[in-house]
Amino acid sequence: MTPTQLQPSPQTEQKVELTSAEIASLWTSYLSDTLAVCTIGVYLQHVEDPETQSILEFAYQQSKVHVQKLQAFFTKGKIPVPDGFQESIDTHQAPRLYTDDFYLFYIENIGKVGMRQYTMALSNSARADVSQYFTDCLNESVQIFNRSTDALLAKGTFIRAPYIPSPTAKEYVQKNSYMNTWFGPQRALNVIEISGLYFNLIQNQLGRSLLMGFSQTAGTQQIRNYMLRGRNIADKHVEIFGSLLSDEFIPSASVWDTLPTNSTIPPFSDKMMMFQVSALNASGIAHYGTSLGMSARKDLSTRYISLTAEVLAFAEDGAEIMIEHGWMEQPPQAPDRNKLATP
Repeated sequence: MTPTQLQPSPQTEQKVELTSAEIASLWTSYLSDTLAVCTIGVYLQHVEDPETQSILEFAYQQSKVHVQKLQAFFTKGKIPVPDGFQESIDTHQAPRLYTDDFYLFYIENIGKVGMRQYTMALSNSARADVSQYFTDCLNESVQIFNRSTDALLAKGTFIRAPYIPSPTAKEYVQKNSYMNTWFGPQRALNVIEISGLYFNLIQNQLGRSLLMGFSQTAGTQQIRNYMLRGRNIADKHVEIFGSLLSDEFIPSASVWDTLPTNSTIPPFSDKMMMFQVSALNASGIAHYGTSLGMSARKDLSTRYISLTAEVLAFAEDGAEIMIEHGWMEQPPQAPDRNKLATP
């Protein structure tokens, strides 16, 4: 048998059912892309900078195409299409809540999150059409990230990671205290740990600005209070990550001070805002977990554990609010075999 004969034909591949991992990736992508269509659609109503508008328009159109392709996957697989989110003409008529600088920062983060999520989705995909779909999505996320980063650099608003003197020699760890010191003098941060602190600082700056706008425009006091709590958590975490760098005389990322406008008219529904915060929580927890795994200093590990616990508690309270209001769409589940076996 030749190697060509070993390869499944496209027709054969299409008959293979979707795995649970593929359904999970397609399902979460549908919610994310329908939300992106709604969110970026609002931003496009107010953006003034031509370059920022071009990047937003690219991301907006790609998300609309994704929604159509994802619907086709569900339909062919005889899987109910999730509700997701729908654009509203009413929200498009709301006054501007964020500045063009925020839009650019936000869309750059969309590129970051997309690269991470689509890499995971691609690595869990076996069916050829699903793998190709997520490969295309990954490439588009790279384009969004690169274009928005280039624009931020050109405008002088890109926040660079801290600089350190260039290494002059290779070294190996000689003492157990490199990892095992709990108290007292600590060794200097290494570049991997600096990178984690910087990345999490930037993500919390974005979350702080986003939640500040949500706290002004949420429809009920319950949701406003939740957004205020999240804003304060993000602000606290920005200060912690910044101080961990500055305590060792490492310049922390410059403060990103693009604040929302004074508008109190909601451009998004409470459901959409809560889902965005839920996604930020999930992303933040994942980033903290990655940084925890890469940090050899135990004081940093302890700090990441405590900060993760705080975000987990905040996320759990948010999930309870969403369930209370009927806003949390349930992912497809495996059959409950014990229940099925009960008369």
